Amino acid sequence: MGYLKDRFRVFLINRYMVFVAAMWIQSCAGIGYLFGSISPVIKSSLGYNQREIARLAVAKDLGDSVGFLAGSLCEILPLWGTLLVGALQNFIGYGWVWLIVTGRAPVLPLWAMCILIFVGNNGETYFNTAALVSCVQNFPKSRGPVVGILKGFAGLSGAIWTQIYTMMHFPDHASLIFMVAVGPAMVVISLMFIIRPVKGHRQIRASDGRNATFLYSVCILLAAYLMAVMLLEDLVNLSHVVITIFTLILFVFLIIPIVIPISTSFCIDSADPAEEAFLIESQKQESGKSEQDFHEVVFSEVEDEKPKEVDLLPASERQKRIAQLQAKLFQAAAVGAVRVKRKGGPHRGEDFTLMQALIKADLWLIFFSLLLGSGSGLTVIDNLGQMSQSLGYDNPHIFVSMISIWNFLGRISGGYFSERIVKDHAYPRPVAMAVAQLIMAVGHVIFAMGLPGAMYIGTLLVGLGYGAHWAIVPATASELFGLKKFGAVYNFLTLANPAGSLVFSGLIASSIYDREAERQAHEHHHNMSSGSIFSGMLGSDESLKCEGAICFFLTFMIMSGLCLIAFVLSMILVLRTKIVYTHLYGKSHT
Repeated sequence: MGYLKDRFRVFLINRYMVFVAAMWIQSCAGIGYLFGSISPVIKSSLGYNQREIARLAVAKDLGDSVGFLAGSLCEILPLWGTLLVGALQNFIGYGWVWLIVTGRAPVLPLWAMCILIFVGNNGETYFNTAALVSCVQNFPKSRGPVVGILKGFAGLSGAIWTQIYTMMHFPDHASLIFMVAVGPAMVVISLMFIIRPVKGHRQIRASDGRNATFLYSVCILLAAYLMAVMLLEDLVNLSHVVITIFTLILFVFLIIPIVIPISTSFCIDSADPAEEAFLIESQKQESGKSEQDFHEVVFSEVEDEKPKEVDLLPASERQKRIAQLQAKLFQAAAVGAVRVKRKGGPHRGEDFTLMQALIKADLWLIFFSLLLGSGSGLTVIDNLGQMSQSLGYDNPHIFVSMISIWNFLGRISGGYFSERIVKDHAYPRPVAMAVAQLIMAVGHVIFAMGLPGAMYIGTLLVGLGYGAHWAIVPATASELFGLKKFGAVYNFLTLANPAGSLVFSGLIASSIYDREAERQAHEHHHNMSSGSIFSGMLGSDESLKCEGAICFFLTFMIMSGLCLIAFVLSMILVLRTKIVYTHLYGKSHT
């Protein structure tokens, strides 16, 4: 009984348990992707026009990106408190919208509805922040893959909740708003006490590589399964029983990752019992250490410097060898071989506050590179409906589903390949972002050409490149500006996404589209033999429709050029941070 009790205690502080719980929470952190499904019922119930719905969409995008409060609260409150605030915002915002749409509450002015949508969707930022902050601290030397998987699940959350809603077979469409309000809040509240830093640098094991491979395999299978299910449900009229079976299989895919913390905690051959006892004891002792000590231990990269055979030693000998290595590293720090904090302020790779980071050129290079790259990708996502219609496709749903999957795979692959770059070659992670921006530039050119199959190929390239940004940028920010204020720095960088969308989609794309639509309408009226009769029969909606590749040609050529500028900014960042990554990931040969 005592043995099982110790194993259960190990399970509770297992960093993989935190990671799996964070994956489940992230599957609730993309509910904004469901706005396209709930906006029609809001529009019909409240009598809104398309312009008013567009204003609600802007409020939704701002709520998804403005995370200053979430970043600040995660430094004041425990992470479970941050998650609780996010769950309450999600529940109150969308719950109130549901009450209004179903007639259970009085109708509010449009500006008040925008505030409710903003508050409800802003809950995502708390989920994102808590999950990322805890996991980058628990996996300090695997930030790329960890961030990639977490952000990937956020990208898939729309598809996951859509499938659950399809299975539940609600009688009215307003029930989707109710599910968006209640479902994520319930999931987050049930898991919020698991999400916390557990001193992950103490839990480095030889099996970590196998565990990462297993999780990647599950993620790829999940993405492929969702793609197949969405295509099948779109093309074939399936019975409710079949849909229920598909959803149950989806739950199996979501639950499978828990075998990792179970196996590393309860299996006899997972680790020496004495080593696990040392882990539990170190967890207690760590609470009495200062924050500075913790960051110094992480930054000294004990797990990278120690020989691999140390992991195979008995627990007592292993602890002794690690202590000797730490002593050497602290001595090296004293003579300047390892960077330490100086009175003049932090250096790259150390802990920055947001105000300290804001005066650094590196932060602004990341920000504007992200604005140009991810902003152009979000413009594609926001305009897929008009793009597909202009090229003659009747149903844009397939492209919306596809870009969600490519977005997910981009986040997974971006995290993995950027990690290989820094681990195998000690080369700056932003080089992976530069490659993603080149891929997006090619995708935009393909969209601009409008050739047969362009929508499929362009969706693939832009989706992969856009998703990769959201795995690479958080990991890069944590490496350059430290973990202590990571939440605030990361949430500042996310502002680049709506800023880019506002400029590219709200100004450039819409203006060019409307101008071309007006030109086509003018030519159409001019060529009609009885223009005075038929022109009165043409509604305003007809005059706003544009057909052909010309509708978005100039827009995508501009965005392709902007992605090339983003590539240049990323390469400048690569050159500036080369020495930092050598310090962080370069192997000692002495």
